[in-house]
Amino acid sequence: MPASFFMDVVLASAVTAIALASAAVGVWLAAAPRAGRVLVPFGAGLLMGMAAFGVMPEMAERLGWGAGVAVLLAGIGLLWLFDRYVHPICPSCSHSHNHAACSVTLHGFALPLVAAAVLHSFMDGMAVAASRREGPAGLGLGVLLAVAVHKIPEGLAYGAILRAALGSRLSALTLCAAAQAPTIIGGALESVIATRFGTQWVVYPLALVGGSFLYLGFHAVHGEYRREGWMPALGPALTGAAGAAAVLQGLHVLFR
Repeated sequence: MPASFFMDVVLASAVTAIALASAAVGVWLAAAPRAGRVLVPFGAGLLMGMAAFGVMPEMAERLGWGAGVAVLLAGIGLLWLFDRYVHPICPSCSHSHNHAACSVTLHGFALPLVAAAVLHSFMDGMAVAASRREGPAGLGLGVLLAVAVHKIPEGLAYGAILRAALGSRLSALTLCAAAQAPTIIGGALESVIATRFGTQWVVYPLALVGGSFLYLGFHAVHGEYRREGWMPALGPALTGAAGAAAVLQGLHVLFR
């Protein structure tokens, strides 16, 4: 294997380690009853902020704002159709769900969140590997730092929501690891995939990722509203969304 391959894997592994450390913090904080009530809507706000201020600008950059927003809405629409006519993506939000008998706060969130996170992490890995070959040296370093820094709020969100969805720290950490592992795979395969398929195809799975984050984030906030009221749900959610916006937009201004 060429030395560049191993360097891509090392960088992607380092970014993954940052994400897993952040996820562990999110899992630990969410396990405390008082912190969990704040961190779950906060994590949901982070997810929606990452979609609105991270995923959507990426699509707009490739397709233009009109088409970018349309593709993101199409991703949300596909999830809504699946949720309504195939199988509930959020079982805890369905009318037939027995909330009194449910032992976990976000029952049913784990698998759809991890499915979206796997795609997102794979593309993060591709971005890390591509950053070593992009244009001016500053741009490549900026892409790498942007991915690494945004993994911190992302990991917190995954940890908090998966802990609330599963009720077990070990299970939540295991699925956090499964969600972040494709970062390494994406870093290892970037040159092969980019050479064979180009980069334009990334827009479409990215739309599903963004749609999933918005859809699941909304349902998590809505579920907290039904349990605790608007202020306990909206306050942390808006703080999380604002935090994601500040990190992502700050990195965008500094490094692009």
